[in-house]
Amino acid sequence: MRDAEQTGERTEKNTGDVLVDDFHIHGEPFHRVRRERRVVLSVTPPPPEPGPVHRPAKVARMLALAHHLQRAIDRGDVANRAAVARKLGLTRARVTQLLDLLLLAPDLQMAVLRLEAIDGAEPMAERTLRAVAHAGTWAEQREAWARCRAAWSTPAHKSVPTPA
Repeated sequence: MRDAEQTGERTEKNTGDVLVDDFHIHGEPFHRVRRERRVVLSVTPPPPEPGPVHRPAKVARMLALAHHLQRAIDRGDVANRAAVARKLGLTRARVTQLLDLLLLAPDLQMAVLRLEAIDGAEPMAERTLRAVAHAGTWAEQREAWARCRAAWSTPAHKSVPTPA
């Protein structure tokens, strides 16, 4: 009998009323692959799961924006906060909220700039950070920051840097 696997030909055997095909059993395991609505078995293994997505936290981007806006005011590119608000299409209150982040102690600002959102989970709300900024002196801000850090209990937030 010729080997159908080597020649690539299909052979058929007549076993009474049923026609049976000779077929090759593949030695490697099959993997399920979803393509649209159907499931296909594939010999190649699926690609590895992507790792967690790290990106700067929203509060870090807002703090960086606050520094950028203050620098523009200091250079004279814009006259004042109201001009910044008009130019960006924001309210004056929102521009004030952003620039209030600059009241944070320098070491806390560096810690905020190092914060990361992991798979979309933000480590801290901007409202919480503004409360820390309005806590008073830098020592009181550091105490408020420590209380906020103690409240973070999810694994995504355990990698939050501690200010020096």
